[in-house]
Amino acid sequence: MMLFEGVAVSGASKIIHIDCDCFYAAVEMRDRPALRDVPLAIGGAAERRGVIATCNYPARRFGVRSAMSTRNALQRCPQLVLLPPDFSRYRAASKAIHAIFRDYTDRIEPLSLDEAYLDVTGLPHCRGSATLMAQEIRDRIRAEVGITASAGIAPNKLLAKIASDWNKPDGQFVITPDDIGGFIHELPVAKLWGVGKATAARLAELGVRSCVELQAWPLERLVRHFGKMGASLYRQCRGIDTREVVGERPRKSLSVEQTYAQDLADLDACLAALPALVDDFAGRYARAGAAGPAVRATPVVKIKFHDFSQTTVEGPGEPALATFAALLRRGWARGARPVRLLGVGVRLADAPAAAEQAELWG
Repeated sequence: MMLFEGVAVSGASKIIHIDCDCFYAAVEMRDRPALRDVPLAIGGAAERRGVIATCNYPARRFGVRSAMSTRNALQRCPQLVLLPPDFSRYRAASKAIHAIFRDYTDRIEPLSLDEAYLDVTGLPHCRGSATLMAQEIRDRIRAEVGITASAGIAPNKLLAKIASDWNKPDGQFVITPDDIGGFIHELPVAKLWGVGKATAARLAELGVRSCVELQAWPLERLVRHFGKMGASLYRQCRGIDTREVVGERPRKSLSVEQTYAQDLADLDACLAALPALVDDFAGRYARAGAAGPAVRATPVVKIKFHDFSQTTVEGPGEPALATFAALLRRGWARGARPVRLLGVGVRLADAPAAAEQAELWG
């Protein structure tokens, strides 16, 4: 038996999810205090079809949100202060934050520069209390890095991530094993992992808006309607998540993409824009060190047309200009209309063993 925040539970894990509040904007406000109380966003310029990466809370009161087009954000908030991202400073802040994490556990799963899971099960800090550890970590981030963070504490990753959003900004929320049933009962299905607007809307059409309503659906029915996602929904709506906190994950893909200020009118214009994009990708690919005899890299091209419909094409060959050009021709033929975004990259997987290669190509 172990104590989970004073509750005796057999084998319960203690997972903390830390999520810094409006991270890029927080670093900018730390370094330029005059920006603290004005609507602020980090993103690309409107005339270059930029997108908002993040924004502070004064901007959110005007309806500005991450992933919104900069043009739309400026329409909602004309006084918005827009800054380009400065990743060197953001990486430095992230490095300091992760150094704090390592003072409490080596079981850390980073999700981004400013977000991570920490498994603190059975660790002695703060009398073994995950809640006190989360509070201390947040206090140190504020004091040592100069920004705020929110935390969720729960027996698994799913619930910890949901909980970290519960008292944002600069707050935390704990879900004990005994709390799970009551907490999940009225939780909107839109809070579950992988449930975006389209899936939430489809569930609503089927009369499902809360987890308790979803619990009434048998597994077979969910799988019939949603495929593999149905099995995930069945587990999640019961608060079940058996994933472990994993530190190092193998890279599964590497890519670059470009949104163009003016639509690329036709295939020739796309092909003319391709070499610069491939050069950018080649530099990143070399720096990442992703290539190697144990890795199979499958070239991929992504195309987003002017109407925001998109397609992805992949195929065999080396990740070089000729291969990407051939994939681009195939992908463009699916829409045959002006293009606003192009992306090139590779999908990475373990290379087959020599015997498997002989079978495949022999």
